[in-house]
Formats: sequence, structure tokens, C-alpha cells
Amino acid sequence: MADTKNIDNHPFIDKPNRTLVALAIPVTLSIIAEPLTGVVDTAFVARLGDDPLAALGVGTVALSSLFWVFNFLGISTQTEVARALGRHDTERAGQIVSLALLVGLICGMVVILLVTAFTENIAAFMSADPDVQAPAVTYIRVRMFGAPAVIGTFILLAALRGLQAMRAQLIVAVGINAINIALDGPLIFGLGPIPAFDVAGAALASIIAQWVGMIWALVMIARRLPLQFYVRTDDLIALFSVGRDLFIRTSMLMLFLIYTTRVANQIGSEAGAAHQSVRTVWMFFSLLFDGFAITAQSLVGYFHGADRDKLGLSAANIATRWSLAVGTLTAIFMLIGTPLFERVMLPPEAREIYAGAWFIAAVTQPIVALAFVTDGIHWGTGDYAYLRNAMISATAAGAVGLALINIDNANAFTLVWVVNGAWVLARAFIGAIRIWPGIGRSPLRVAVEKVPSA
Repeated sequence: MADTKNIDNHPFIDKPNRTLVALAIPVTLSIIAEPLTGVVDTAFVARLGDDPLAALGVGTVALSSLFWVFNFLGISTQTEVARALGRHDTERAGQIVSLALLVGLICGMVVILLVTAFTENIAAFMSADPDVQAPAVTYIRVRMFGAPAVIGTFILLAALRGLQAMRAQLIVAVGINAINIALDGPLIFGLGPIPAFDVAGAALASIIAQWVGMIWALVMIARRLPLQFYVRTDDLIALFSVGRDLFIRTSMLMLFLIYTTRVANQIGSEAGAAHQSVRTVWMFFSLLFDGFAITAQSLVGYFHGADRDKLGLSAANIATRWSLAVGTLTAIFMLIGTPLFERVMLPPEAREIYAGAWFIAAVTQPIVALAFVTDGIHWGTGDYAYLRNAMISATAAGAVGLALINIDNANAFTLVWVVNGAWVLARAFIGAIRIWPGIGRSPLRVAVEKVPSA
């Protein structure tokens, strides 16, 4: 599809549902590959006990939060590449990707320096239990060396999605996570001459896979776009102008996830372990419908770049329907799969307190679906400031809710997930009203007024 020369010939025009699903399936498969690896990591480390599992949760959330803060580079790259594709300007797309990658690699090096200086502080902030802090420090110190590769891969996979090269990005994403999973067992537990590195082995498997994957993705992009590794001042200013809003938004999102993890660990190591397990599975299943959000971003951005916002709105409507349907199925599947989750993902000590949190995580999946897909639609139109303000509002309210939880309450861990559900609901509501009916200066408002509800 990347070589489409006439907007009216785009397959979405004649077969919108088939086209959206055909694009979304490889994106979804690539997205679930990473949390699937997280599930495998969690299952392996759970065999080491409560403290290593809670340490994995601390390290994963802390570093993922730092990495995801720079995901604004991937989001803006995908949108701008999609718009350039709509204008048939591959040279401009190459300039965008080159600049974003250069900035991303520099940011990754900065992350390494910062984490090196504050590793103990990060672990102490995330967990009050000294037995959890020590393995968390070890995990963080090893895993941080994958930072440049993680950020670089964000950008390169986003560029492939902006080009609607969904199968190519699937191959790279699955390859990265297959390498990670293959290395997990030998590096965590040891195999032959390979010693057992315990929780550090999970981190080492991740960074090896991430560096291989970034190089692989770079080769894929170089075959499609003319990369130009020099900095143009105007492009750099524009990138950071967009990045400011996305940086704030992503920072707020990550701060909320960090805060929930911190509160869960303050409740106790059992709650910390249960939170890691519930959060891992929740993210794994909820990301299924993020494939529709990313596909909507590419299609909306493509049509927006070509000044065809009516088609962009149509893509937004169809993506939302599919996301809500998949979110509902996911909720049902999670509830039915409760016994399997308890047997595979939970240490015995955590099984007495997880039930309420697990139920809430399951039933809120359709709400998460709506929050994700509306984010994708707004990314496609470049409505970054609105997303920033929405996340600030939802996170401020959620933080107040978490602060009010009495950690000595018997239902404290369940209340953490009640607040999480309210946070997602606020995001979904604010995101939806920007599109339907289109409050404020919505980029799709004119289209909403002119196109009949599909």
C-alpha cells in the first residue's frame, strides 16, 4: 500500500472493513509479542519466588516508564510518515525518520547515564521492602543498556506502520521477542556452561534481543526510504514542538503506572507480586485492540495528509467498532481464564488477595479499548495538545484516588485497581467526546458535521 499513487485507489475506499482488519492483524500480532514476552518473563521469574517477581515488576515498570516517555518519537514519526505518504513524498518521510532516529539514540544514551546515577533511588522509591530492592537494582542495572535500542526500535517500527508496511514490522517485532523468549530459560536458570543469572538473566535476554531487532528494523527502513543523517534546524524545532505535548502525556501515563506499582508494593510483597502478574496479563490482553488504534492512526494520518478527512472519520468509526468488539471478547476470555491465570501466573502467597483486582482488570477491557482507539485517532490528526490535557486531568484525579487508599485496609489492593479503572474511564470519555460530536477545535469536527453517522 505504500506505493499507492491515487487516494481514490486506496483499498479502504471499496473495502473499508477488510482493509482495516488486514492492516490491524499484523500490527496486533506485533504488539502482543512484547507483552507475551513479559508473560513468559513473569512465569519464569515467578519460579524464583515472591521477592524476585516483585523485583521484576519494579524494574520492568521503572525502565519501561523511562523508555515509553520517549515513545513520542515513535508516535510523531508514524503520523508524519503517514501524512508524507498521503502526499507521495518519500524524501520527506526519509528526513523525518532519520532525524527521529538520531534524536532517539541520543536520548537512549542519556537514559543510561541517568539510570546509572540513580538506580538505588529508583528501586527504593518503587518498593519499601529491602529484599525486593536488591534484585530490582540488579535487573535495572543490566536492562538499562538496551535503552538506545528500545527507543530506536520504537521509531523504526512506527515508521514502517506509517508506511502501512504492516507485515514488515510484524516480522521484526516477532523476531525480537522470539529471541528474548529463547534466551530467557538458559540465562535465568542456566544451561550447560551458561551460569544461572536469576532475575538479571531476564534483563540480559531483553537487551540482546533489542539490539538485534533495532539493526534489523533499520535495514527494513533503508530499503524503503532515503535516510539522511543530518540535522535541519527547522525539523528539529518542529519535532520537539510536537514532542513536548506527547512527552508530557506519556510522562503522566507512566507516572500513574509507577504510582500504582508503588502503592501495591507498599501494601506488601504479596500485593506487589499479585500486581505484577495482574498488570502483565491486563496489558497483554488490552493491547490486542491497540492494533486497531495504530491502524486508525496510520489511515487517519494518511487521509489527513491528503486532505480527505471524510475518509479519515470513516476509518475512525470502523476502528472504534472493531476495538469495542475485541475489548468485549477480551473481558469474557479473561473471566473464563481465571483458573488458568491463578495456576500459571501467581505465586501461592499472592492467591488470597488477587481476585477483586483481577475481576476489575477483566471487566474494564472494553473501556480500555475505547481509550486506546481514540488515542490513535487523535495521533493521526496530530491533536497532541488535547491528548496532553486529557491525560493530565485523568492522572491528577487518579493520583488523588491512589493517595486516599489506606494500605492497611483488607481491600487495599482491590482499591488500587478500582482507581485504575476510573482512570481509564476518564481517558476514554475525554477522548471520545473530541470525535463524537467533536468538541472544541477538533480536527475531525467538520467531517463529523458533514458525514452521516456510519
